Amino acid sequence: MNDTSSERNTKSKTDKTDGTDTTEKGKGRAPASEPTPLELLRAARDQLTELTGMSPEGVSRFERTEDGWTLEAEVVEVTRVPETMSIVALYEVTLDANGLLTGYRRVARYERGRSDRR
Repeated sequence: MNDTSSERNTKSKTDKTDGTDTTEKGKGRAPASEPTPLELLRAARDQLTELTGMSPEGVSRFERTEDGWTLEAEVVEVTRVPETMSIVALYEVTLDANGLLTGYRRVARYERGRSDRR
């Protein structure tokens, strides 16, 4: 009973079989070495913004690949008034398994108010 209450609250319990964090805060989380999908999306957004100077507005595709992850992000390239005339681009972004950006390319460009032509 020498543990203080703050020490007891910060101790982590790890399942011996698969390394999953079983504390109340980390219940059901994967081991710390594998980023969560939300962490991957945030990392992709930050890295794409740093490289292009444009911040993605949304993600229309996100999937795991053999080499890591692929996503498609929508970015406003030219802002116009009215907003429906703004030019939006769709970028394909590839990430490695740890969330580091390995490449990106613009796959489409369209006016925001136009319907999808695919």
